[in-house]
Amino acid sequence: MKVFIAGARAISNLNDDIKNRLRTIYIKKITVLIGDANGVDKAVQKFFYDVRYKDVIVYAMEGRTRNNIGNWNVENVELDGKKTGFEYYATKDLKMAEDADYGFMIWNGKSKGTLNNIINMVELNKKTLVYFMPKNQYYCINDKEDFKKLINICDKEVGLLAEKLLNRSLQMMLFN
Repeated sequence: MKVFIAGARAISNLNDDIKNRLRTIYIKKITVLIGDANGVDKAVQKFFYDVRYKDVIVYAMEGRTRNNIGNWNVENVELDGKKTGFEYYATKDLKMAEDADYGFMIWNGKSKGTLNNIINMVELNKKTLVYFMPKNQYYCINDKEDFKKLINICDKEVGLLAEKLLNRSLQMMLFN
């Protein structure tokens, strides 16, 4: 089993609820797929480094990691063209979503990247557990209906952003 863990760059501290979930992943010996960004990626890496967990793969664009605290194996993601910005790093995130069996997202209700990851998982028909920081609550996203319920408890702006990301995602699927 492989779990794609991601979250907002604005979140750098993990609470006990999140750490307990990470402990379960560790105990069950599930392979962790994690990015190399600051914020949640770095905090989750630190957690697994502290417990000396070895079954972690860090995904990085062009093979250059910004953070790899445990010196774990790196999954290189290539992209021709523009080397910065949302689309550049979203390519890495999509690869993690494709490679994972399920997801665990730590979301502040604002992060565009984390929202996009949740959308990718839904569109790939993969279950995702979302820890929604504004309510300190878990939400199981099994399908589009569950996703809609999560978006409905968010600010209106998040709903508009989700709509844009869904349209972009649909366009990518149709033209790739």
